[in-house]
Amino acid sequence: MEPGLANTHEQFLTLFTANEPAIRAFVRRLVPTRQDAADVTQSVALVLWRKFSQLDEPDSFRTWAFGVARYEVLAWRRDIARDRLVLSEDIVEAVANESAAIETRLAAQRDALESCLDKLSAEHRALVLAAYEPEAEIQQVAESSGRTVSAFYQWLHRTRLRLLECTRRTLQTEGVS
Repeated sequence: MEPGLANTHEQFLTLFTANEPAIRAFVRRLVPTRQDAADVTQSVALVLWRKFSQLDEPDSFRTWAFGVARYEVLAWRRDIARDRLVLSEDIVEAVANESAAIETRLAAQRDALESCLDKLSAEHRALVLAAYEPEAEIQQVAESSGRTVSAFYQWLHRTRLRLLECTRRTLQTEGVS
């Protein structure tokens, strides 16, 4: 591989990897299901790679990626326009604009929550994450924790409250409202 091409790959991967969760969250707010978001995000990644040479300023990667994502969502919408559950183009634009405007705050919230999750013991973190897996069955998660379903729900509720308070404190410390 040519050195220039290797540098381009490395720069793209660095920028995309750092921004992929935000791009995925942006797309997820604009489409109805997680699978749709995964499909659109994959299309966004391909377009970003193909057009990466057109990006003038690497610092504007996220903004540029959100613009590409918006167009990919609109293209996806056109492809499934016969489905009755599709939002109008005006609604998608409004949600996209609002999503882009609040992304900084949402990213700070995600980072704060991740930091708070890291403060849990490895076992407790694994249980919380297992409870929120898309196909999670609470009875199995509860059994793996050695608790009844009722006791697990109580534990999970208390843990969520602690995580919420930790997240709020972290955001307050960082000056994010």
